[in-house]
Amino acid sequence: MDSRVSRGGPSPAHGAIPSLVFEDHRISSDTAGIELSIRNKRPADLVDYRPDRTIVMVHGATYSSGSLYDVAFGGFSFMDYLAAAGFDVFAVDVRGYGRSTRPPEMEVDASLNPPLVDTARGVGDFAAAVAFVSRHRGLDRVNLFAMSWGGTVAGAFAAAHPGRVEKLALLAPQWLSDQPSRLDIGGKLDSYRLVGVREAMSRWLAGAPEARQDTLIPAGWFDAWVTATLAEDPWSSEKAPGMLRATNGPIQDIRSYWSVGRPFYDPSAISAPVLLLHGEWDRDVPLMSAQNYFLQLTGAAYRRWVEIGEATHMMLLERNRLQVFKAIETFFREDFHPE
Repeated sequence: MDSRVSRGGPSPAHGAIPSLVFEDHRISSDTAGIELSIRNKRPADLVDYRPDRTIVMVHGATYSSGSLYDVAFGGFSFMDYLAAAGFDVFAVDVRGYGRSTRPPEMEVDASLNPPLVDTARGVGDFAAAVAFVSRHRGLDRVNLFAMSWGGTVAGAFAAAHPGRVEKLALLAPQWLSDQPSRLDIGGKLDSYRLVGVREAMSRWLAGAPEARQDTLIPAGWFDAWVTATLAEDPWSSEKAPGMLRATNGPIQDIRSYWSVGRPFYDPSAISAPVLLLHGEWDRDVPLMSAQNYFLQLTGAAYRRWVEIGEATHMMLLERNRLQVFKAIETFFREDFHPE
């Protein structure tokens, strides 16, 4: 386990960021030779570990938790923000992503094997991370946060294990759609795909009006994100500079479930309070798809929708990110009991 304490820095929301502890844990998965990486950030003076102040995160289908949740812009990342607000924040990389072990099939030509790391496998890895955090902190429940494909992973876990979830916050979670998926470009699916990280900007901004695209990502943020994202997969610098490996199991599941009207799990089985966030310019999860998902959350203790204006699927990394951060912080912090 790597552990270090960082000095405070600026934060528009919380004033000076307090000293934060960073720890990088590696835990065993249910597969021999596969370890999962879990990064943790929390205030250095935190001693009272509670379910309502503990958050476990998981990433989407392409980029790791480090890429999505822990790249510092203006001195702080999403994880830094939540830790500065008093939360004990854990972010796991499913196998094949970030700092977790790549399956051996990812070390050979992608065409030699079928799609890797499907949603069921993602749920299993996420369950291992939640179990670790619960044991590590002596808790019976935790808060969950996820986006996109990770929303399916966390949602399916919450539906299957209602007693282990305090609250659930989802950013643009996957759901049924009769529109073609932007992730699935058709054709035979290999075990993994190569993603040109520097070329991601055009896809990222595609949903925004052309006149607003130049200001959606502040100057310097995209280059910083590219550098941090590529560093999550050192293989790229040796074998395919500028490219990132991403597993194709999530895309196979689009074909097997989401694009044919077949839900992977039943959202009505989720009993915890749920926050659903969506961006006005999100083309990956269309508005109608997100609305339909929200309507399925009939078993939730309460549910809330937050629509972020002038934001895409990658809103956590855009100029309006603080609106997203604050909505999530408020949801996890509040003690709300509807009549």
